[in-house]
Amino acid sequence: MSTAQNSNRPPNCVRVAAVGDVHVDEDVLGRFRPALEHIGDKADVLLLAGDLTRHGTGDEARCVATEFGGLPVPVVAVLGNHDYHSDAQDEVTKILDDAGIIVLERTGVVLDCFGSRLGIAGMKGFGGGFAGRCASEFGEPEMKAFIRHTRITAEEFGVALRELDCDVRLALTHYAPAPDTLLGEPLEIYPFLGSYLLGEAIDSASPALAVHGHAHAGTERGLTPGGVHVRNVAHPVIKQAYSVYQIAVPIPASSAAE
Repeated sequence: MSTAQNSNRPPNCVRVAAVGDVHVDEDVLGRFRPALEHIGDKADVLLLAGDLTRHGTGDEARCVATEFGGLPVPVVAVLGNHDYHSDAQDEVTKILDDAGIIVLERTGVVLDCFGSRLGIAGMKGFGGGFAGRCASEFGEPEMKAFIRHTRITAEEFGVALRELDCDVRLALTHYAPAPDTLLGEPLEIYPFLGSYLLGEAIDSASPALAVHGHAHAGTERGLTPGGVHVRNVAHPVIKQAYSVYQIAVPIPASSAAE
């Protein structure tokens, strides 16, 4: 898939726009669209970091499709916990897919971005907490099932991320992969906002950037334990229709030597 052409873009970089937690329904419809109409002048791709709807209904998904479909750049999304609330996540995904929005869940996509291959792996993620203060796969069946789900899905996400055949690799989740970007949230709810297992999966592939949402009262910038840059793009955090991050495209050694 190719991104939109733009003669004004800086060379040797990929411009990634991102936002999460837009919680679109009929009342929100139209709030983001004016800023999105000319997104091709500022970005090469738009990432949506989950919680696209309020209650995960088909009607709300159609509002999301109207708001974020048909843009001049590819739109890549993951679902969030709100998008699962009505147990209609498959319907939500299909509606978004039909609108041309790529929805990832432990899967990846590679986009042709002005001759560079931009690889994105995405998943919703899940909770569990962070190193030193996390739940473990021990004890009651319910607790073991909770953490087992996080572990298994994170492992599958890591595989998808590592298998991307690309020049620039990005990780997209809803839940947080590191505690840095949760600063401002009550400590008591950290286990429900993310998991160190997501961070381990991301660090196994060393992407250029990891993007998430979910933490409305959190902080934008952080790092995984392995040093991957993390950005919390929840709309209440970035307070704009989207933020744009410029990522340098590595120059192959053979080209650099010429």
